Amino acid sequence: MTKTPTLLLLAALLSPSLVLAATLELPADARLEVQVIDSVTLDQDVQRLDDILLRPVANGQGTYELPSHCIMVGDARLEGERVRITTKSVTCIATDGGDSEIYSGEMSAAAYDADGSFGIAACDSGRCELTPEHAFELRLASELSIEEQENPSEKINIQRRQAEGAGVANPIPAERPDPDQ
Repeated sequence: MTKTPTLLLLAALLSPSLVLAATLELPADARLEVQVIDSVTLDQDVQRLDDILLRPVANGQGTYELPSHCIMVGDARLEGERVRITTKSVTCIATDGGDSEIYSGEMSAAAYDADGSFGIAACDSGRCELTPEHAFELRLASELSIEEQENPSEKINIQRRQAEGAGVANPIPAERPDPDQ
């Protein structure tokens, strides 16, 4: 089953180490602290799960941070007594007041455990489980550079602000008597 992350996220806290303007950029050696959104369980019967969802840990311990409202899509597979996770894509929404920027594209990264080993030691007697409480490190395999996407809701918000009297082209009519009275 394929999950498509189409979540619209509302706010983001930007780290000084994160470059956001018209492009979201991170270097190839960036390390991010993340967690699964839903529990992941692997065993001898289910050795692989595709399209798992990950999110950044708030105030994570990585060398870089993504906006707090990002979703990463990846795959998890059982290898020995470790869970190997690799990412495929990322979608982030960063906001500044009433404005928001959307970044969505490919992301190549792999999960590492606190001991620095590839994969996560989350197995006990052949059953491996990752819960949202278990944070781990993602290491980018290549530079991340994603251009800002068109944001249709931003256009709607501009029109809404204008209709509410906050814009130059405010369509609110001047006070005039009602002709039906």
